Amino acid sequence: MDLTTPNARFAHKKQQLYLVLSAIFIVNALLAEIIGVKIFSVDELMGLPGNLTAGVLIWPVVFVTTDILNEYFGRAGVIRVSLLTAGLISYAFVVILATTELPPAAFWLDVNKVDAQGRPFDIEFAYRSIFRQGLGIIIGSLVAFLVGQILDATVFQALRRVTGSRLIWLRATGSTLVSQLVDSFVVLFVAFYLFGNWSFDQVLSVANTNYWYKFAAAILLTPVLYLAHALIDRYLGQEETVELQQEAAADVSV
Repeated sequence: MDLTTPNARFAHKKQQLYLVLSAIFIVNALLAEIIGVKIFSVDELMGLPGNLTAGVLIWPVVFVTTDILNEYFGRAGVIRVSLLTAGLISYAFVVILATTELPPAAFWLDVNKVDAQGRPFDIEFAYRSIFRQGLGIIIGSLVAFLVGQILDATVFQALRRVTGSRLIWLRATGSTLVSQLVDSFVVLFVAFYLFGNWSFDQVLSVANTNYWYKFAAAILLTPVLYLAHALIDRYLGQEETVELQQEAAADVSV
């Protein structure tokens, strides 16, 4: 690429920015889906009531990245990377499912037949139990992810039309709080109620804890959002930043 002209340099920076943000988004969304099978006790960890899915620990990174993508690349930019991520998550689950069907090596079973305390341990059963989450969890995760992302991007742009270039925190936090209210319930309802063995009360309990964690995370990460904006604005340049944000507001930046 010829970078000798200002327009070419801006196009290159814009492309690099979208690539980096997309990579951060995809990696953290995929990790959150994989580790989300574990439910941990918040009481045991921090002395607070409730239980959380392990995936919510890194979802705040996805929130921030979504808002930054929306700020600079518009709703279309968010939807594009979200659809790509959903496809990659599906691919990852297919590959993981295939590995659970591979016959285990005898020596692998033998060297792992007891745990650190000398108790009998079936590593093949453990591997399948952890990684073979089931069709219900996969469907629930993907449905919740796509619904949440589309809702987040739509609410963000609606608030942007009201606030203009001001009040970044309002459109970022507001869109996250609305979208995650839906996401937190949908993923658990589909995965563990429709396809699983949870009661509706258990779904509501964990979804409630998940949501309030995300609520708190969205508020606490506001300084990170502003820091990211400052770094990106410095990287792009003031005039280029304004131009890209105008394109994003009109949804023509990607």
